[in-house]
Amino acid sequence: MNVPDDLLYSNDHEWLKLEGGNRVRIGITDYAQDALGDVVFVELPEIGSAVEPGGAMSEVESTKSVSDVYAPVAGTVVEANGELADTPERLNEDPYGEAWICVIEMPEGAVLEGFLDAAAYRDLTEG
Repeated sequence: MNVPDDLLYSNDHEWLKLEGGNRVRIGITDYAQDALGDVVFVELPEIGSAVEPGGAMSEVESTKSVSDVYAPVAGTVVEANGELADTPERLNEDPYGEAWICVIEMPEGAVLEGFLDAAAYRDLTEG
């Protein structure tokens, strides 16, 4: 299982990458896409929508199930990966690269805390 060392992870199997200032790029992990199976549809969050930690912000449908993707941070969705609407299978092929789900702009002064580093996420998924 691929777990890049330069990302943070949630217990709900989302990855986060801080992108300067208060913007966070978010996607689902390799573990999550593998558990889902072949992804056939991705419902993206709406640009401009406000999200709260733990609230459903997106939905991924696979040949096995339908799963919510939860916002790991509070803020406003400022980008959504529209390419996933046409090629949802990218989530299976490149979950940490081209298949990111959205970018959330956090409020000024927000800090990323309570997330797992790569080693802790490996322990979570392998334990």
